[in-house]
Amino acid sequence: MATAPNSPTLRSWIDIPPGSDFPIQNLPFGVFETEERGPRLAVAIGLYVLDLYAVSQYGFFEDLAELGEAQPKVFRRRSLNAFLRLGRPAWRAVRQRVSELLRHDEPRLRDNEEAVRACLLRQTDVRMLRPTKPANYTDFYSSIEHATNVGTMFRDPANALLPNWRHIPIGYHGRTSSIVASGTDIRRPNGQRKAPDETAPTFGPSRQLDFELEMAFVVGTGTALGSTVAIADAEEHIFGLCLFNDWSARDLQSWEYVPLGPFLGKNFGSSVAPWVVTLDALEPFRIAGPAQEPAPLPYLSQSGAHNFDVHLEVALTPTGGPETTISRTNFGLMYWSMAQQLAHHASNGCNLEAGDLYASGTISGPTPDSLGSMLELAWRGTRPVSLADGSERKFLLDGDTVTMRGFAEKDGVRIGFGEVRGTVLPALS
Repeated sequence: MATAPNSPTLRSWIDIPPGSDFPIQNLPFGVFETEERGPRLAVAIGLYVLDLYAVSQYGFFEDLAELGEAQPKVFRRRSLNAFLRLGRPAWRAVRQRVSELLRHDEPRLRDNEEAVRACLLRQTDVRMLRPTKPANYTDFYSSIEHATNVGTMFRDPANALLPNWRHIPIGYHGRTSSIVASGTDIRRPNGQRKAPDETAPTFGPSRQLDFELEMAFVVGTGTALGSTVAIADAEEHIFGLCLFNDWSARDLQSWEYVPLGPFLGKNFGSSVAPWVVTLDALEPFRIAGPAQEPAPLPYLSQSGAHNFDVHLEVALTPTGGPETTISRTNFGLMYWSMAQQLAHHASNGCNLEAGDLYASGTISGPTPDSLGSMLELAWRGTRPVSLADGSERKFLLDGDTVTMRGFAEKDGVRIGFGEVRGTVLPALS
């Protein structure tokens, strides 16, 4: 019997550094390219990417009935979308086979020097792309700490939460064309802004550029228009999770804000990490979410462990300066679970499509050092954040690099998400 891919006893014949995000128990999926190979699907293992197209060409997947006639071409794509549309049995079959091929006592790939050279590339020698080509993107607002902080700053502190917040997973539809791969620079946006002491708005570069620490889940199995998803089935439609930075221009956002949701304050750029950690790999890290009061309506009611214990951190690096970790929090704090978000999203018959991204909204914790945005960390500019080089930040400056990282750890196994990183460029004149 094959060893389960999540088993803590698994070891690989590939040398994996201690503390690596990508042990054999992880095997997250992504897309890379080189000038010689073009775009290919891959999994991460230690310091390497495993080229799934090359693996398929060497015949290691030929007995996997779940792939049908899709291989090897399904692995030579610019996104995971076509692979996702094959369904969960195919995802699991490929992850299981890759786990077997990389196991320390499995010789099929290990002892084939030609195949090893063709299938394994160092991560430093490849360019990682967006993992999916999302047709749709939804951003939620599901951290009660974040929502309370924002409500305290901008509304009545005694009634910080919107009246519907504890009843419904609030979200808005964003723009997919400006979701970029980690490492892509982010241009400071121009727009209308009006400070409280100004009598009229002006047009120009955002003065309050911010990041938002988020996780995004990737839809794997779509639905037909007009159908719904039961809460008990919601996770069957989720392929995996990745890190996500939903950049925000707070001054543009606050001036333009209407009940329809954000517009120019949000749509100028979002950064997505290259690696998608499967829901299967995260199974050992399930935890119960916060108690929900009042109880959700029946279509959102769930019991058991539907949150995930993922440690998150944000680092800020100024131009020429050292990196400073400015926030540490946990994805497990989210009030509304991913299953609830997805079930609600589909409850009106809205169809889901493979590759769609659903972002959690800013993830904040209960302490001053666990807040997921500069808006909160510097409390709307009233308590600047100190950096290691002696400088301070109320919001982001041109040249600042924001790096987000995440990992889950248990029983000696670390399942990491890599990082999502972006550097702020000056606004166009």
